[in-house]
Amino acid sequence: MEQQKKIGEIREEFKAAADDELPSFMERYQDDARSGVKKLVEQAGKRIQKLEGEKKRIEQLKVYEKQYAALLVSSPDFQASADSHRRNPYICGIDEVGRGPLAGPVVAGAVILPPDCQILYINDSKKLSAKKREELYDIIIDQAVAVGIGMASPQRIDEINILQATYEAMREAIHKLGVTPDILLNDAVTIPEIAIRQVPIIKGDEKSISIGAASIIAKVTRDRLMEEYDAILPEYGFASNKGYGSAEHIRALKLHGPSPVHRNSFIKHFV
Repeated sequence: MEQQKKIGEIREEFKAAADDELPSFMERYQDDARSGVKKLVEQAGKRIQKLEGEKKRIEQLKVYEKQYAALLVSSPDFQASADSHRRNPYICGIDEVGRGPLAGPVVAGAVILPPDCQILYINDSKKLSAKKREELYDIIIDQAVAVGIGMASPQRIDEINILQATYEAMREAIHKLGVTPDILLNDAVTIPEIAIRQVPIIKGDEKSISIGAASIIAKVTRDRLMEEYDAILPEYGFASNKGYGSAEHIRALKLHGPSPVHRNSFIKHFV
C-alpha cells in the first residue's frame, strides 16, 4: 500500500509534484498518521493556497487587457475591419530593457497573449529570478499569439541617443510580430511614428500581463546576448553585470579600455 512508503520517498514525490498534482497528493496521504507525512500534506495545502493566490493576482493583471478588449470589440472600426472574422482584438504589451547599461544593446519585446491566457508568475522581469524568467520565456514563446523582438546596437545608441534608440527597438519589435495589433499597452511611454492606438501605463510591467510578458522576453533576450559577449570578452564580466556599471565592470573598463560593444556616449567619465 502507498501509505507504507518511506517518508523520504513521499518527500521526493511531493517535491516532484506539479501544481495540478497537489490535490491528489493530499488525498493519497491525508490519512497517514506519521508526523513527517502530516507535515508534507500541510505543505501541499499551503502550496495550493499560494497557487490560488497567484491565479487571483494573474486575473488582476488582465484588467487593462479586458477593459480595452471590451472597448475594441464594441467599436465600429473593429467590427468593420478586414479582420472582422476575429472575435478577439490583438492587444499587445510593449516593454524594453537595457536603457541604463554601459555596454550592449537596448532590447524591446512586444507580446500578444491569448485572451484566456493562464500563464502564472508573469511579473516585472526585475522581480523574477533568472531561472523563473527562463522558464517563463519558453512558455510565453509557446503560448503567445505573437512575439516580436527589436534591438538597437551600442553604435546606434551613440548615433541617435538612448531614448530614440529605445523607440526604434520598440517599433522593430512591433513590426516583427507578424500581425498588426489593435492597441498597444506600453510601459510608460508613447512611441513616435506609430499609427496604432497606444496606452502608456506607469509601471505597466507590474500592472499588465502583456507588458509583464514583454519585459520577460526582452530581459531574457538581452541577458543571453550579454552572456555570449562574455564568452568573447571575459575581462568585462558581462555574464554577471549584463553591461551595467558595476564596480568590477568599471575597473575592467579603465584597465582594458572600451570594447566594440560599449556605448561610447555612456563611458566618457570612465575612459
